[in-house]
Amino acid sequence: MLVTPHVSATARSLPTPQHHHLPARPDLRTYAGGRAFVREPREELFLLAVGNFVSQRTFYESGEERDDRYARLVGELAVQDPTWTAGLLRWLRGEGNMRTASLVGAAAYVRARLAAVASGGPSNRSVIDSVLQRADEPGELLAYWISVYGRNVPQPVKRGIADGVRRLYTSRSLLKYDTASKDFRFGDVLNLVHASPDPDKPWQSALFRYALDRRHHPEQAVVPPCDNLLTANRALMESPADERRAVATGPGGSQRLADAGMTWEALAGWLHGPMDAAVWEAVIPTMAPMALLRNLRNFDEAGISDDIAARVAARLSDPSEVARSRQFPFRYLAAHQHAPSQRWAAALERALGHSLANVPALPGRTLILVDRSDSMFWDTVSERSKLTRADAAAVFGTALAMRAEQADLVEFGWSSAKVPFAAGEPVLEVLKRFHRLGGTHTTTAVRTHYRGHDRVLIVTDEQAAPSGRGGPAEPVPADIPVYTWNLAGYLPAHGPTGPHRHTFGGLTDAAFRMVGLIEAGREAAWPWTAEPA
Repeated sequence: MLVTPHVSATARSLPTPQHHHLPARPDLRTYAGGRAFVREPREELFLLAVGNFVSQRTFYESGEERDDRYARLVGELAVQDPTWTAGLLRWLRGEGNMRTASLVGAAAYVRARLAAVASGGPSNRSVIDSVLQRADEPGELLAYWISVYGRNVPQPVKRGIADGVRRLYTSRSLLKYDTASKDFRFGDVLNLVHASPDPDKPWQSALFRYALDRRHHPEQAVVPPCDNLLTANRALMESPADERRAVATGPGGSQRLADAGMTWEALAGWLHGPMDAAVWEAVIPTMAPMALLRNLRNFDEAGISDDIAARVAARLSDPSEVARSRQFPFRYLAAHQHAPSQRWAAALERALGHSLANVPALPGRTLILVDRSDSMFWDTVSERSKLTRADAAAVFGTALAMRAEQADLVEFGWSSAKVPFAAGEPVLEVLKRFHRLGGTHTTTAVRTHYRGHDRVLIVTDEQAAPSGRGGPAEPVPADIPVYTWNLAGYLPAHGPTGPHRHTFGGLTDAAFRMVGLIEAGREAAWPWTAEPA
């Protein structure tokens, strides 16, 4: 078995459990009434983790039900297989880019292991530290722990958070994240975990004192004199209110804002006035790509110039910026759907194309089936997005089809039909040809459209209606690979796993690399392991 730990993927083919086939259970059905198969616990947790935004309701499960199932699975596996579970949590926050799931999971991991007095495996402290990658996350984890488990915070949690604080607390992060809207300010965290400054960061001692003072004695807080960023920021904050607009938009204003670490969110409050075109144009050069993406409507409403808009578009569609942002491709589809002006359309189309750069050019003939049932339309990819799972699935199905040597792209629900497309055609144009198709007759769609293809790919939430004994892959010969992308992480599986039957969790472009690896004779390890499961 060849292992390829160097391959980056935000979701991977799930390793086949040692018993090789997941058994059907007569008492277990999909939510649509179809025959269902039980998952091995690690597979169930992985699919739920990558398909779930914490506290998000879905078509078939409440947010509380999903959260409880997630915490229970993490807790059980933290005791039974701590190394695997710690690796999952670390990967979720890093390469998986799933913030809340990793923080909640780390808390559940430590809680379960302390209750079981478990030994062996990664330390509780290191697991907490591993999921903290942004400076507001120490406070978020503390707030979550206290709200769920009470104010008695165990030492391993405190020490892991203190390790994160030493790594993450800087002058710039203090300006960005230590705000009144946070439940736990930097000073609160420092008080609770008693983090000592990093010996290799001589400036951190003064920063910690300042963070404590500005939280508990703001009238006495003095900016460390050697900190140029905080000094420049304080100067801006103390400028007269009626002069601030001129400070921001006058000669050198953009650099002045940058030198003071002024974010667009802070700028809006500091001005005590509207964010008009001149103000936006002053802060746009320092805005990150995702901040630009979220503010396209604001830019248009303020009336920024075509020249500045062109620079924004160029950054949004720059391949290196797209790669660095690590955003899921459907972010660009959502932005395209909601942007009020057509001047962003071409840039967003290019950005979407760059974000799908790792989709493989599959050889031979490929059958791609995209679920367009009601549950796919009811659920969104996150609570803050209006983009449905149906649209996200259509993006990936279309991208796969357009990259393949020969492909049949099919939408399915109660009925099914081919979706026409042409090589080189914009992905967003093809999306207009998909429809809403009611229920989920997955097996019927496979049986209708499979005609000797070299592989079958199904993008779905797996909640299929009643069908044959073997699930949707039954009409396909046993030696032909069938790949399922599970978007939602529900408990019931629509078919067994085994040789040539693979289930993927989540939905990002990097996942599709695994098709080529599997067909080259390589079986996948978990994304965070160097050894096969």
